[in-house]
Amino acid sequence: MKLELGKIHIKEVVFGDTAKVVAGVLYLNETEIKGMVLKDERIHSCDIQIAKPGESIRITPVKDVIEPRCKVAGGGGIFPGVINKVGIVGSGRTHVLKGCGITTVGKIVGFQEGIVDMSGPGAEKTPFSAIINICLVLEPAVDLEPHSYEEAARLAGLKVAEYLGKLGQALEPDEVTVYETLPVFEQVAQYPDLPKVGYVYMLQTQGLLHDTYVYGTDAKHVVPTILYPTEIMDGAIISGNCVSACDKNTTYHHLNNPVIEELYEKHGKEVNFVGVIITNETVYLADKERSSDWTAKLAEYLGLDGVIITQEGFGNPDTDLIMNCKKIEQKGIKTVIVTDEYAGRDGASQSLADADKLATAVVTGGNANETIILPPMDRLIGQYDYVDVIAGGFDGSLRKDGSIEVEIQAITGATNELGFNKMSAKGH
Repeated sequence: MKLELGKIHIKEVVFGDTAKVVAGVLYLNETEIKGMVLKDERIHSCDIQIAKPGESIRITPVKDVIEPRCKVAGGGGIFPGVINKVGIVGSGRTHVLKGCGITTVGKIVGFQEGIVDMSGPGAEKTPFSAIINICLVLEPAVDLEPHSYEEAARLAGLKVAEYLGKLGQALEPDEVTVYETLPVFEQVAQYPDLPKVGYVYMLQTQGLLHDTYVYGTDAKHVVPTILYPTEIMDGAIISGNCVSACDKNTTYHHLNNPVIEELYEKHGKEVNFVGVIITNETVYLADKERSSDWTAKLAEYLGLDGVIITQEGFGNPDTDLIMNCKKIEQKGIKTVIVTDEYAGRDGASQSLADADKLATAVVTGGNANETIILPPMDRLIGQYDYVDVIAGGFDGSLRKDGSIEVEIQAITGATNELGFNKMSAKGH
């Protein structure tokens, strides 16, 4: 499967009478966007605000971030099975507006949405301080259940992302990157002397409001399967969860998965990148056993020499992570696991809830319990009334002067387990 990704660099976002992209400037028609969002009766109001890198702005509570993309040529539509018909994506041509994102903002469950600061020490902990955030501040209809609010917010963000992505459909991209993965036997034969490497992509699926979607299907209902890496770049996987902000994979993370990017960069040089195995993180032991058995079986079936395994979340999913690692290692396949840590504020506690002697190669995204003081900002996009109960917060986190003392667990993307951000640690 071959995908051309055409990148259109967005340097500025402003409101205008006509929605368009001209010379790197994205013009938003506020009326059109609001009209699109408010067609869903579950959304009572939608306020659109723009936050730019370096500004004294705090965005919270952040639910999801989505990069605007659209299909130009090839099968299917972006975000298949959700806002477009089910169809296989990952081939042809896709255009992307780089440098901006649709950020959905609203208190769905409160304690598991996140904070994005556009400047100051908090900005150093989140990748989203480096892009222009087009914020959809959403208020739900009266007495709307949290799961319905989440779905409405999810669909609003995806629809606006595709709508804006289509503004770049007819434009000549600033750069085009080509990604290709052949059918498995052809792929193995292409670089017979290089180690065959795959990627085990663990998806958060621990129940209501802890969901990830694959081609529109809740991934807790699937068994592990194989995807072409390029399918993920076209929105085959989207976020639908409300989990701790620091290590949540937003839709933006899925679209720009750095493990996939790096494996393509090494492909044909150091490794033969064969493909992606997706698996879920379930609640019950029997389901964990089934999924990890299948993941190991598929890695063996593909004849892999090594795999990279990433997880999403912490605690309960640590069991899935170690099961996958152990069973794949027992097949004679080398593993590297990518995680983060909840080692206590002093860093002295056990980092993971599970462990095994076969997990000998570990990459960490940092300790989510590390504390930080976020200074007051001149402008707030969203609301503050939940900060003392946010995951990583405590009674008194929100100070009278508008500053916040909190664990970095509360910052969106701070310890992302795809290695998307810059935090890590060294073992001794």
